[in-house]
Amino acid sequence: MRQQELERWLVASLEDFKLSQSEALELREILPHLANDDIAFARNKAFQLAREPIQVGGDNAVATLLWLEKLSKTIDNFRQSETSSIAEAHFSPGEDCRRQLLDLLVSARESIAISVFTISDDRLSDAILAAHKRGVNVRLITDNDKARDQGSDIYYLIDLGLPVRMDASENHMHHKFAVIDKKTLVNGSFNWTRSATDFNQENILVTDEPKLVSAYLAEFESLWQDFK
Repeated sequence: MRQQELERWLVASLEDFKLSQSEALELREILPHLANDDIAFARNKAFQLAREPIQVGGDNAVATLLWLEKLSKTIDNFRQSETSSIAEAHFSPGEDCRRQLLDLLVSARESIAISVFTISDDRLSDAILAAHKRGVNVRLITDNDKARDQGSDIYYLIDLGLPVRMDASENHMHHKFAVIDKKTLVNGSFNWTRSATDFNQENILVTDEPKLVSAYLAEFESLWQDFK
């Protein structure tokens, strides 16, 4: 988005003197695609646009201040998330692991590389498909034997156009990891199944440590080529 378009977006947002929920969501979608200079421009332009109605005073001045505060907070939260490192542990049974996976799948903007033994949890499968449909480059590596299990979602995902590759041996493709947007790694014992959420003692780790992300991406690409 060019700076002129950013300015038009800000002007349109300020017309009713409030940053609506839909506008805040739209801004969160826009920010990852902006250079640092453009983000700084957006913040400075927002202050410039807010100056006149604040100086005039009255109800619109208060509303403008709230608009500016909410917009600035949205930008600050984004910049903090971009600069802070991630190091999290999640455990099951319970929703912790699945909820974290769903959040990561929903947040993906460019790519999702998944290498898992099996997928049979419909909520996770639906989130994978939703990412695929919104244009995220989703690729899946899985085990050929488990793909044929009753309840497996693998062939359902294949039928709907998801790129999937499997091993073709008596051994198992037993990995359970995913890399989101080439910068966030999730890895652990957690199978992407309902049983893993409801009954099993499982875990995942989430990190954006560059060396680990790079190593798992390299493993994924190697398997993707091996399983042509």
